[in-house]
Amino acid sequence: MISGIAVTIKALRPEVKVYAAEPCNADDCFQSKLKGELTPNPSPPDTIADGVKSSIGPYSWPIIRDLVDEVFTVTEDEIKHATQLVWERMKLLIEPTAAVGVAAVLGEQFQKMPALQNVCVVLSGGNVDLTSLGWLKRAEEPA
Repeated sequence: MISGIAVTIKALRPEVKVYAAEPCNADDCFQSKLKGELTPNPSPPDTIADGVKSSIGPYSWPIIRDLVDEVFTVTEDEIKHATQLVWERMKLLIEPTAAVGVAAVLGEQFQKMPALQNVCVVLSGGNVDLTSLGWLKRAEEPA
């Protein structure tokens, strides 16, 4: 998804910075940017953000390489905290993958950046199995 967003933003406003975020446990994009070459995850990563378990591929890598300015990584705890924060404060049901960007913006690395204006985080996905949440019991069907 980041490659499509980067293309759109850079086509409309080339001066706008595009940042990506991913879990530390699934940091193929970060490693690829760092090394300057496509570096897939060696094995399926273990992360709550299941939407980013697959590695970036040969078609998206050149777009990310050329149009994404920086990649931030976040921990599993940061993802969980960001997911809960959005649920509680914004009243939006997002999946953990969508919370990765929120976690990055809240993180220490992003906060140390020079003053930024008009920060936008793309939230997508409501792919959450509500029955998997320990605090939520399945409602009984009405008679």
